Amino acid sequence: MKKLMKRMLGATSDRNFMHVIENIEVLVSKVLSIFMVIVILVTIGDLGIFIFKELFTVPYGRFNSTLYKIFGLFLNILIALEILENITAYLRRHVFQVELVIVTSLIAVARKIIILDLEKVPGIDIIGLGIAILALSISYLIIRLSNSKDAS
Repeated sequence: MKKLMKRMLGATSDRNFMHVIENIEVLVSKVLSIFMVIVILVTIGDLGIFIFKELFTVPYGRFNSTLYKIFGLFLNILIALEILENITAYLRRHVFQVELVIVTSLIAVARKIIILDLEKVPGIDIIGLGIAILALSISYLIIRLSNSKDAS
């Protein structure tokens, strides 16, 4: 009976508990990676279908008017790739890379600005996006300078 109690207490020790939590984190990261690959492949297919329809359906020459939508789809794929990179970087090193997160955020805000219809958006929203870009850019600069000092 004492051996059983000792094993149960050993199984619930902090080290064993943290090991179980780390294994769950890795499993969740792997599942997220698989789902992100599926999302990327479906998005690429969606982009291909959209471009095909725009090029080969009537009325022709409408391609220029949908160019911003195409850019938005491309940037969606790039954002998904960055998120996948964040997940795989976590799987490799078991730490979140803040620099990758900031770069992903910058791409997402840039996508928003690229596809933004300036005639329909109030000025305060544009100012907000500008402040977001400024804050993310300063954060990125701080992280880069910090990483370059660490490497020296």
